[in-house]
Amino acid sequence: MEEKMSMISPKIEELLAHSENKFTLVIESAKRARQITNFQRRLGEGMGGVAPMRLEDISKKPLTKALEDIAEGNIEYDRPTEDDLEEGE
Repeated sequence: MEEKMSMISPKIEELLAHSENKFTLVIESAKRARQITNFQRRLGEGMGGVAPMRLEDISKKPLTKALEDIAEGNIEYDRPTEDDLEEGE
């Protein structure tokens, strides 16, 4: 059977293989997209210097790049425990 073309890349099944559930996936991708946005903003201000992003990565939207990072297994999410939450209070 021929596989249908999809506008969503990477596919949700591929993303969920690297995440506990859809809710955790949303948190992971939002945090990673925010990191990418902040990094690009720092580069624009001339304060980069950490690790330059590749040209093809800069042309992508932050959320697209975040989802690709998750699908590649480059992002790990540590769920806070109750002890962690109590220490923060």
